[in-house]
Amino acid sequence: MNIEKIKNYNQKVLAVIGTVVILISIFGLIVISTVAITEIRRIFSSDDQDAGILSDEKIEELQQENKRQQLISYENPVLIDTLNLIYLIPVSHKTLQSAEFIDNGLLNITEAPSDYKSESRYSKQYSGDFNNLLIYDFKNGSVEKLFKERINFRDIQTEYFKDDILVVFLASTKDTYKDGVINQLDYKKLFLYSLKSKELKEISLENADVSQINFVDKSKDLLLKFGIDHNKDGKFDEYTEPAMIMKYDYYSGVLINVISEKINKELQMKLEGTK
Repeated sequence: MNIEKIKNYNQKVLAVIGTVVILISIFGLIVISTVAITEIRRIFSSDDQDAGILSDEKIEELQQENKRQQLISYENPVLIDTLNLIYLIPVSHKTLQSAEFIDNGLLNITEAPSDYKSESRYSKQYSGDFNNLLIYDFKNGSVEKLFKERINFRDIQTEYFKDDILVVFLASTKDTYKDGVINQLDYKKLFLYSLKSKELKEISLENADVSQINFVDKSKDLLLKFGIDHNKDGKFDEYTEPAMIMKYDYYSGVLINVISEKINKELQMKLEGTK
């Protein structure tokens, strides 16, 4: 018997076995990685879905059973007018793991402020997950609720001008995405509340989402970026759907296209290669 042939044969067998083991290991790692990534996405997707307030349809289901799944919660009062001692009290909520029969709720308080300054005005911003906003006048003890309807917003911005203080935020009022909750995936409107006039202004476009706002320097006028829901699925996807820029005149309340239809058409034709 040729010993060299046996050695060569054994080496080939070991090489084949080794290759098979490596391939199985690689396949196992791919499967494990895929499962892990899917689970992580599921968790984050679940968190996104839980953020916000329950849709009207879900609320009706719970009401039929005399149950609830969210509890009102209040954030720390935020002093926005030092001279007159006017505070904002953001109203948030806690989502229970499972629905409970309606009873007394508990309160939890948190705060997450951040400041921003510019030469033209002074700004502050507060973040959370809110469903209403209270205006608390410490001197006379009055509390004013801004909204009667159900609403969801995450950021509260206060803009300080020489003659007024504006409370600014983007809020969703309907479950346009139809995922069972009213949250920031749904169309957002811009709300402006004047501490001086106590007037609440609402700015929105049909089938569009207010995605970004910019105050014009030394002015209360705004430049707004509206995300267009091109496929009409109830939410704006900034990566696949177009946006438009509009000017909002604060005093007249008029919303105007910044870019004319002529320029818009020319740019589109250039993009398509038809001009």
